[in-house]
Amino acid sequence: MAKTKSKTAFVCNECGSEYSKWQGQCSDCGAWNSVVEFRLGNPARGGSAAPKQGGYSGALAEARVLKDIALDEQPRFSSGMSELDRVLGGGLVPGSAILVGGNPGAGKSTLLLQTLCHLAQQFPALYITGEESPQQVAMRAQRLQLPTDKLQLMSETSVEAVQAAAESIQPKILVVDSIQVVHTDALTSAPGSVSQVRECAAWLTRYAKQTGTVLFLVGHVTKDGSLAGPKVLEHMIDCSILLEDTADSRFRTLRGQKNRFGAVNELGVFAMTGEGLKEVKNPSAIFLNRASEPAAGSAVVAVWEGTRPLLVEIQALVDDSQIANPRRVAVGLEQNRLNMLLAVLHRHGGLQVGDQDVFANVVGGVRVLETSADLALLCAIVSSFRDRVLPRELVIFGEVGLAGEIRPVPSGQERLAEAAKHGFTQAIVPRANLPKQPIPGMEVKGVSKLDEALAALEA
Repeated sequence: MAKTKSKTAFVCNECGSEYSKWQGQCSDCGAWNSVVEFRLGNPARGGSAAPKQGGYSGALAEARVLKDIALDEQPRFSSGMSELDRVLGGGLVPGSAILVGGNPGAGKSTLLLQTLCHLAQQFPALYITGEESPQQVAMRAQRLQLPTDKLQLMSETSVEAVQAAAESIQPKILVVDSIQVVHTDALTSAPGSVSQVRECAAWLTRYAKQTGTVLFLVGHVTKDGSLAGPKVLEHMIDCSILLEDTADSRFRTLRGQKNRFGAVNELGVFAMTGEGLKEVKNPSAIFLNRASEPAAGSAVVAVWEGTRPLLVEIQALVDDSQIANPRRVAVGLEQNRLNMLLAVLHRHGGLQVGDQDVFANVVGGVRVLETSADLALLCAIVSSFRDRVLPRELVIFGEVGLAGEIRPVPSGQERLAEAAKHGFTQAIVPRANLPKQPIPGMEVKGVSKLDEALAALEA
């Protein structure tokens, strides 16, 4: 019987674009020599780049009426770390695929090793390392004083061998560190290429769904902090979380970017110690570790991260510019929003800083993504410009509109309650966020315009 030739396609390693034939330059991203051959498999067998797992029984899936589908709660179990459970939406869901990204040295492998060593005491667990030797992993576990008597460890980069080991051990939790080094023999491209990452991730995710295994995939990041590899990788998985760090801080923030089983933008906080990553139960107390001597240009804001309030300090520095175009620098804040707020401050606050350098920073390496920090940022800028220290026990939040209005923000009551718990006695908030019942020990001022907020600072 004559053999049927396998179908091939050509895929760009940089952006994932597909072509029917090879070409020197990708038409979409413009990269040279990035188009590689991608074998689709034997069309006679209906194959794909990765062989089918579990086979096809020939029976079609049965269509069901939507209202007849049972709304049973997805069974979850705890990872042993409450901060990780918070980011994942309440725990681990069987059959879920979770992508963990982060900079080199952020602590991705440490976090997963700590989690698996403790989960292995209750469930079968398998840790696949493709970048380190088993001895290196064992040395880290010994240094972190982790229980190592139950965890199964394997150094492998072939996805076929990984599946064979998983089918033999039948783990409830499987970690693959990392997806960029895993490859399949069905493709001729190098490990880490778009086609290899896509097919290996699809292979492992399909295995997790079929067996109910919790799958953790470790992913590399690019220079700009986004996950490396094809964008389809983020569509395949159920949860995408990013472990963020700064070079001068021992704290790590774990932020959810995608979650099919819970809310996104949840934030977990860890501290890197000699015994591994330790959970920070009260992150507000960490980020409010302020200087003993109060200084101008400092304001505290209550931001909302996921399902809880978080108190952080915003600092601003306004200084005479020595160049023709004054600098605008924002760390932990959006640069374009800083420029917009400075224009609002000039138009509706009567403060001209066009000839001044303006620097803004969120203390502790936290990145503030919501608009509730607008008013606090402007108050810190005014404090630095006028060299007037704001009250140490003052908390500020509110969104500032282009017309100078102070707009309300969600969960205002919870933000004020968190501030009161940490000893704050004064608050400047949008008028619509004024509490219905007085908060014991706290004086809350409601403002509706920017000039009212600036006048409240002088009072």
